Amino acid sequence: MCDACCGIQNGRVTGGRGRVTSGRRRLNGAPRPAPRSQVKFLPEPCRDNRVTLEASVLPVLADHPLVAGPQFQKLRVGVGHRLDVFSSGILVLGVGQGNVRLTEMYNSHNTRDYTLEGEFGRATDDFSCHGRVIERTTYGHVTKDKLESVLAMIQGVNQKALLTYSNVDMRSQEAYELAAKGSLRPQGKSPPIITGLRCLKFAPPHFTLEVHCVNETQKYLRRLVHEIGLELRSSAVCTGVRRERDGPFKLQHALTRQHWTLPDITQAVHCSWATWTGGEVNTVQPEPHKPLTMG
Repeated sequence: MCDACCGIQNGRVTGGRGRVTSGRRRLNGAPRPAPRSQVKFLPEPCRDNRVTLEASVLPVLADHPLVAGPQFQKLRVGVGHRLDVFSSGILVLGVGQGNVRLTEMYNSHNTRDYTLEGEFGRATDDFSCHGRVIERTTYGHVTKDKLESVLAMIQGVNQKALLTYSNVDMRSQEAYELAAKGSLRPQGKSPPIITGLRCLKFAPPHFTLEVHCVNETQKYLRRLVHEIGLELRSSAVCTGVRRERDGPFKLQHALTRQHWTLPDITQAVHCSWATWTGGEVNTVQPEPHKPLTMG
């Protein structure tokens, strides 16, 4: 269990230390592996006062619980690409040696998918619906065609930035093949870059966007919605940010809060390992049971 990544599905994670402590306690309470065996030659007395050695198979005392102590004294849990308190969706966690894979994910510059909910007609100081309203505007002139034109313009600008930060010769065959496959990625540090952007729903004043991006933050995505409103000669706030995918991990691999239990986490780790290695993945579908409190 302690050598992989798994995902949770929640925007606001509270009581993390208590849950880790409780999880470690449950791990230590699980049945231990059978102790190792060793062959020892023990003396056996004989009638003529001679001592003979008899081979015996005995358990290794170093594996006894009273000698070895708890199996899991520390449980290291690392967090992947963060989600702020006003966002939801998949959040990848690394358990034990899975923290190394979190670093590999970061260095591979994987794209992430988001669903953004927006609302025309007002602007706030933090670009979200929770901020202080600083402006109100009309939006009757905004149409879906105008919105899609702005989205295409934004995607074109970001495509040029992606080519710049990919460190690939744009006149080479390699650049052509990577662009055709959609595999161009920024190398090293780069600003947030959008690799895909489209409108899923348009019902003024509300609209929904699908965004594929890399090196982003949730604040950047809210600012994106704000700038889209400005380009349309109106204003807009972001009412929701939901991460649908983080690299190879998708929402169907994640655990909701009621399934943050040891059996379900163990199953999720096994599925996540298959996801990471490109093997066959079974969607995590925990068996119905009474949720256990992990805090």
